[in-house]
Amino acid sequence: MRHLVWFRNDLRVADNPALHAAVNEGERVQAVYIDCPEQWREHGNSPIQRDFLEQSLQALSEQLAELGVAFDVLVCDRFDEVPNVLAAWIGEHDIDALYANRDIGINERRRDKAVQQTLTIPCRVYNGDCVMSHGSITTQSGDMYKVFTPYSKAWLSALKAQGYRLLSVPEAAGERCTPSVVSLTGDKKDSSVWPAGEQAAHQILERFCAESLLDYGEQRDFPAAEGTSRLSPYLALGVLSPNQCLAAIESELGFLPFGKGEKGFVWLNEIIWREFYRHLLVAFPGLSMNRAFKPETEALQWSRDQKAFTAWCEGQTGYPIVDAAMRCLRETGWMHNRLRMIVASFLTKDLHINWQRGEAWFMANLIDGELAANNGGWQWAAGTGADAAPYFRVFNPVTQSERFDPNGNFIRQWVPELAEVPGKHIHAPHHWLRQRRREQDYVPPMVDHGKARLHAIAMFDALKDEEES
Repeated sequence: MRHLVWFRNDLRVADNPALHAAVNEGERVQAVYIDCPEQWREHGNSPIQRDFLEQSLQALSEQLAELGVAFDVLVCDRFDEVPNVLAAWIGEHDIDALYANRDIGINERRRDKAVQQTLTIPCRVYNGDCVMSHGSITTQSGDMYKVFTPYSKAWLSALKAQGYRLLSVPEAAGERCTPSVVSLTGDKKDSSVWPAGEQAAHQILERFCAESLLDYGEQRDFPAAEGTSRLSPYLALGVLSPNQCLAAIESELGFLPFGKGEKGFVWLNEIIWREFYRHLLVAFPGLSMNRAFKPETEALQWSRDQKAFTAWCEGQTGYPIVDAAMRCLRETGWMHNRLRMIVASFLTKDLHINWQRGEAWFMANLIDGELAANNGGWQWAAGTGADAAPYFRVFNPVTQSERFDPNGNFIRQWVPELAEVPGKHIHAPHHWLRQRRREQDYVPPMVDHGKARLHAIAMFDALKDEEES
């Protein structure tokens, strides 16, 4: 039997259900990745992530070669061309069955359905995406949870009852072969700061668990500190699996934490958040199509101020923590999670600009851009998403800055024009600058936060009034 593994967002050989099954059930195994550069552009993915994808595919090719699995990168512009391209390749190579792990976006699901309708061979699909299979965590009535806390309780109950399954690297499928040389077309931005491949991902994971897991709850909110895992780029492309993250926690602690008071639970909870957003994306396809989770919020009267949006993108808002975060994103392709919440709140609640524009800007710049988490985070901040918190949650950028960058170290790194401002003034430096006649050093605040907050609340109040009238 000749089997084909179709890699997508699962660029690893360990804990890969599709690869594992294909090798165990076949006499000969080959693998492909199908690159769709036009679809990549339509989805708005970033040049730095595209470069990281190329490097990750190259690392995967070399790993597969060690297993005796020949790897090809096929190319077509768009997803709707995939069925015929794949069928032609399968016909040329006399393949008996196709193996793949589930892909969850609506375009990807439509593509996969078309592939199954086109091919005449069996298509075997596995869950290589989440610890808990999509659709397995539901309410008593069988519906997907719409709020995180009850979902997380159900998820933890399922984990406690059934555990998780971690698959090893499969046995070699044949003699070592020559790895393919991967070269993707399109705009790319150097991603070499992030070492590619499974080995690098596991080294980062192990170091994080050994050095930062226990302090994660206390350190994760401070952008000037190395308190987060920085594993999101690897999870986004599937170079690392969530099962492997659980295994690393268990290896470090000797147990899996199931409650808030237990060591390591805060980071485990972040994995549950990831699964929540991915399960939502499957349960509510509209999330893949720029729709608000709460339909009534699509009537919100957002600002169309292009000048304000540009200032936010460029880090020229006059709020140091916002500007530092946005400049860091443009330069490095990455942003600390606390900063993502701050800048998203600022765009939607201070500038009153549609969350969809911020979501798209993030995707266009992030190395870890991934639809489910990015969409979920933006809708959480905007008050349009799956969240029990009231819409009047608005982050104050100054108090957030004072709390999470108390000495201004992160601000000084990315807003060098404020390098000489003392720590007690750096979060709102304009009075200090005026006293020294240096107003020109830094842009004035775009908005008055207090007034902007009231306007944001009024926007939602007006929406509520319309519903009740």
